[in-house]
Amino acid sequence: MPDTALLNRATLIIDQVSAEKPADYVLRGELGAAKHLLSSEKRDISRAVFIYYRWLNWLDKNASTQSRLSSALDLQRKFDSDPTFIKTEALAARAVPDWVHAEIDLTPEYLRHLQQDAALWIRVQDEFAAALPRSLGHLTPAKSNLLGYSLPALAATAFRYTGTTDLFKTSEFQQGVFEIQDLASQLVGHAAAPKPGETWWDTCAGEGGKTLHLAALMENKGLIWASDRNTGRLATLRKRAARAQVFNYRAVTWNGGPFLPTKTKFDGILVDAPCSGVGTWQRNPHARWTTTTTDVSELAEIQLQLLNHAAPALKPGGRLVYAVCTLTRSETTAVANAFTAAHPELTPDSVLGQGPQLHLWPHELNANGMFIAAWKKNAGARDGPPGRPVKQVITAQLSPAAPSMKIKSIYAVTCDVVSAGRFSSKLCVRALCTL
Repeated sequence: MPDTALLNRATLIIDQVSAEKPADYVLRGELGAAKHLLSSEKRDISRAVFIYYRWLNWLDKNASTQSRLSSALDLQRKFDSDPTFIKTEALAARAVPDWVHAEIDLTPEYLRHLQQDAALWIRVQDEFAAALPRSLGHLTPAKSNLLGYSLPALAATAFRYTGTTDLFKTSEFQQGVFEIQDLASQLVGHAAAPKPGETWWDTCAGEGGKTLHLAALMENKGLIWASDRNTGRLATLRKRAARAQVFNYRAVTWNGGPFLPTKTKFDGILVDAPCSGVGTWQRNPHARWTTTTTDVSELAEIQLQLLNHAAPALKPGGRLVYAVCTLTRSETTAVANAFTAAHPELTPDSVLGQGPQLHLWPHELNANGMFIAAWKKNAGARDGPPGRPVKQVITAQLSPAAPSMKIKSIYAVTCDVVSAGRFSSKLCVRALCTL
């Protein structure tokens, strides 16, 4: 697409973006309706829009949108040629909102990674893992020892795609040979490590990316309860499962409250909780400027509440896994520590051969950021008491500011937002966390 046409189309989209209408949402609507555009043209427009928000704080606020976009594209070209072109101090001051400094340790490597284009990862069905690189091309396998822990199954089925073909339109995708799933999300499945024949519960299943991965790891044997509050997302899950020929699941609605969708006791429970999506800020830079500390505090309450409600469904000896595609202390270690303190019947368990809490950093994986924690229910243990009310525990361990009563405007760009008790959410766009 000629530069002028690209600038014009991207500018029209940027002018529609707001906190209520995030960039990825507008892009999906506008480009989905533009049937005359080639896939390569849509990709270039999307990239230009995201580059604009990546370099937003370097742009002249008094200039026109098109002029600012042109400046952003120029900054990206210079940065791609020489990442040291922008000093680390400038990245820390301009590439992320001020409130993040109290929540994340911002290293130079992390900040520079945020300003690069995000990698695209796929997960291949085991039986096609050898053949797909030849038929699709442009695939590089993940390293088997990413975390200093041998994961041969990850290297066999996780690939980075560097081609330009629209993967959704390939025959291999339509036949269920592979799923588009970020590497960090795939590591969640390996951290859960379900075994064939077990019974698992994917509490916030959304459109089913992790449900399908759990099913693959279980070799389609056993049973997975996949729940979500949104029936539309569950409908998409069913379509994806049919395409992937996954049948060992049961999709049910659950609003995240204390009344569980089944009396079944589980060998394993995955709480892939709603979160601020900070771990996806490389992929979706507009979210950097719409997420607030209030959002983070309120989501942390919901996360702890989900864990408290799901835990009683675990069998003695069963494994509970908590995952969020964010890196804020409030939603990661603070939630995990508060939950551990409230549940003596659960013992923290190792994650991917590491300790019981694991941060997956984007610059180390070339993928989304993710936090994973795990617990094992003590043999013979009874369900623990609910402990202090969620708000008391979370407020004591997170921040001195009391959360407000309602989530104002949180687009959890990668997670399934559930309604739990008095909390509610607005639109959740799951495409970027990739499932």
